[in-house]
Amino acid sequence: MIKVYNPGLFTTIQDKGRFGLRDKGVPISGAMDEKAADHANAIAGNSVGAAVMEITMTGPVLEFEEGCEFAISGALLSPQLDDQPLQNNIRYKAQPGQRLKFGRLKKGFRAYLAIKGGFDTPLVLGSRSWYYPITPGDHLRKGDVLEVGDSEPDHGSKTSSYAESYLSGEILAVDPGPEYKLLSDLQKEQLHKGIFRVAHENNRMAYQLKEKIYAHDLSILTSATQPGTVQCTPEGKLIILMKDGQTTGGYPRILQLTPEAIARLSQKKEGDTVIFRFQLKKAAY
Repeated sequence: MIKVYNPGLFTTIQDKGRFGLRDKGVPISGAMDEKAADHANAIAGNSVGAAVMEITMTGPVLEFEEGCEFAISGALLSPQLDDQPLQNNIRYKAQPGQRLKFGRLKKGFRAYLAIKGGFDTPLVLGSRSWYYPITPGDHLRKGDVLEVGDSEPDHGSKTSSYAESYLSGEILAVDPGPEYKLLSDLQKEQLHKGIFRVAHENNRMAYQLKEKIYAHDLSILTSATQPGTVQCTPEGKLIILMKDGQTTGGYPRILQLTPEAIARLSQKKEGDTVIFRFQLKKAAY
């Protein structure tokens, strides 16, 4: 078991998410940066999809009540085990009574803690991911006690290719969305050539961008959306839906981020810049 002494800013338990329920209004949820979560699980010796702890900007203080192995990936958050500095992407062994804490944020925005065996939180609609009101809570709280699952035999888990340079990369790979073709040439040019900054309004539901494109009077019927869908409001504001984002929306869906771009964007904070890079030729639209 792991006891929570300080929950950090916004710490949750996430796995791959919930699928097949978007028609019921249930978002996918799951780790915002699947790349980092998968890497942490692989290093810890877990199967893909084991529940991990998603740590946002300011990390928690945790005490291990029993010995276990763990690994941290994603943002560089100056982790320490009993004041001993740790590195990301290395498997460590914690002894009973030791405390894991995090310090200054050096790069990125979200880190992932994988415990050998995974976090054994309740399965709700096929997932351990926290999302209120589907799950009892939406983030870690002081005094919480987390169960750890039974460790699987470790047959030398393979780690995928992983480079921390993506934490500071600006380019977001996108495809045109269903309503992209309705934009004017000037609006398309703004998307192709623009440099955008992350606004204060950014969380697991959506990221808004500070810079706008030209206003429009396009209207569509409420239509399906998914993580990575870029919506454009009538005044030209860009809203990028994330893992806890709504499943339908009435704003034009002008772009769609790739899964890799969603992971990269999840490591951005207010003021960080992003650039859209189209995966398909503009001439096709």
